[in-house]
Amino acid sequence: MEHKNTWTTYDKKQLKECEQFSKEYRDFLDNGKTERECVDTIVNEIEKHGYVEMEKLAAEGKTLKSGDRVYSVWMNKTIVLYQIGENPMEQGMNILGAHIDSPRLDVKQNPLYEDGGFAYLDTHYYGGIKKYQWVALPLALHGVVVKKDGTTVMVNIGDREDDPVLFISDLLVHLSQEQLEKKAAKVIEGEALDLIIGNRPYHEEKDKKKSDDKKDKEDAVEKDAVKKSILALLKEYYDMEEEDFISAELEIVPAGKAREAGIDRSMIMAYGQDDRVCAFASYRAMLELTQVKRTACCILVDKEEIGSVGATGMESHFFENSVAELMQLCGNYSELALRRCLAHCDMLSSDVSSAYDPTYASSFDKKNVACLGDGMVFNKFTGARGKSGSNDANAEYIAHIREIFERKKVNIQTAELGKVDLGGGGTIAYILALYGMNVIDCGVPVLNMHAPWEVTSKADLYEMKRGYVAFLENAEL
Repeated sequence: MEHKNTWTTYDKKQLKECEQFSKEYRDFLDNGKTERECVDTIVNEIEKHGYVEMEKLAAEGKTLKSGDRVYSVWMNKTIVLYQIGENPMEQGMNILGAHIDSPRLDVKQNPLYEDGGFAYLDTHYYGGIKKYQWVALPLALHGVVVKKDGTTVMVNIGDREDDPVLFISDLLVHLSQEQLEKKAAKVIEGEALDLIIGNRPYHEEKDKKKSDDKKDKEDAVEKDAVKKSILALLKEYYDMEEEDFISAELEIVPAGKAREAGIDRSMIMAYGQDDRVCAFASYRAMLELTQVKRTACCILVDKEEIGSVGATGMESHFFENSVAELMQLCGNYSELALRRCLAHCDMLSSDVSSAYDPTYASSFDKKNVACLGDGMVFNKFTGARGKSGSNDANAEYIAHIREIFERKKVNIQTAELGKVDLGGGGTIAYILALYGMNVIDCGVPVLNMHAPWEVTSKADLYEMKRGYVAFLENAEL
């Protein structure tokens, strides 16, 4: 089966809409380089479109009706959006589910030290990365510091135009003969990914006469003077003590804005597109809905890159609890009604797939691979090798999905992640499938997946949003 290139199907109006949507997407990426920043950005936008926090309505004793829009945030890292439909919730929902965490480096809890005249932050990488890709690269520091009194301080260093950038050093090629003989996984070790954040020693002017005495000159530069200088700056700008690193969440990400890529400007190159590209299209699709028969839902979760664990990952009970709260607000909650609702849902697990890369053609099954520019992509299954750890969508649901997109003239393609024995990957699909609902993986193809700078197609992004709207508006299987 041949893929159809999406660009060739657009008229002038669609091309204009595609360009505008991709611009808004780049702005979203620039404003949301961490999960917390993504949630803040999303909340600020959806409230302008009539979304109200669910917990606020519950506290006020309000009741929801068809057409109402609500949301709930959990621990500032996970968010769920609902638009109430005409049908009873026991009949299920149409769900889009994506994740907003991305591979990165995290700052450890006791990170600051000095060595060789440099001040460093010790790090621990998060998610699947090729460690050698993170050296000799401009980096930024984003996150929060929560002090003992509960005060939260936002940190953002390296992404404003007048900001300094941070970096991890690499061995100069002139001395790297031994390094280059190592396997790629060992060229840069995890414990070598320490961030250089300063080189100037602390100097305090003293009220005494200058002395030519050698000892006085030696005493002028104290032990760990660069570290002391950094601590003075942290105190000045963030009122932060060294001990405050214990209760900080600081993420190291590539510095710089999302950019158009290609002389033809057909692509987007940016950090964090896995999976913020699907998250953006998902919540924006929710904003385009008018009246829907089935309740529409968008889940954007944390921790997918490390197995969907923890209180903010899809494995937690946050989503199930929020559906229970929603049904209570609609006046029809019971444990049985909740179970029926979850079992009768249809879901698109909105996550990215690998894009065909001719440079590494031997890693792909060319008949079953997604191509940049050929539309939104469906993966019947993910997992590794023998489909291990995968949700495997059933044929009836796939036929239902095909009908929706053909009717709405949405350009789609099907794919597997790569050749069967080379590895694999997972999504949140299998977790939602535990409720018995229909689930299939769906997103866009990505080049350089999990690298500091990933590449997607503008056309695929726009087509994905069109497809998500069509799915949310559709009645049940």
